[in-house]
Amino acid sequence: MTRILHIEGASINDIASLYVEINRVFMADEDWQLGPSLDALDDLLWGGYGALAGHASTTVVWRDIEHSREALGRATTQAWLQSKLDQAGTFNTAVIADQLTALQQGQGQTYFEIVMEIFNGHPQVTLVPA
Repeated sequence: MTRILHIEGASINDIASLYVEINRVFMADEDWQLGPSLDALDDLLWGGYGALAGHASTTVVWRDIEHSREALGRATTQAWLQSKLDQAGTFNTAVIADQLTALQQGQGQTYFEIVMEIFNGHPQVTLVPA
């Protein structure tokens, strides 16, 4: 049986609030929470824990998705990438600098687009924009 979950896009105003909402929807019955990590989101969507555990397929209805798209758009993504550059020795700065330059030239992915790509990489999870 397909499980149906609802993300409240109006609650998403930045990257931190995205993960608050992800935890509310997917991790409510767990005694731990996801940190703000794209890799963690990807791992979550494979299933095995949280709201996806034991479900072969899940439909995620993302309400107010346009609000989320704007909140996780270029400005947020630029700030996120810049914060990575400011943490010397932690990240591959050459790659991140290239990502930031591409984004500034209108060619790079926004955080929202990366999140959508992650969801699309999980055929057992159907995302329904609303």
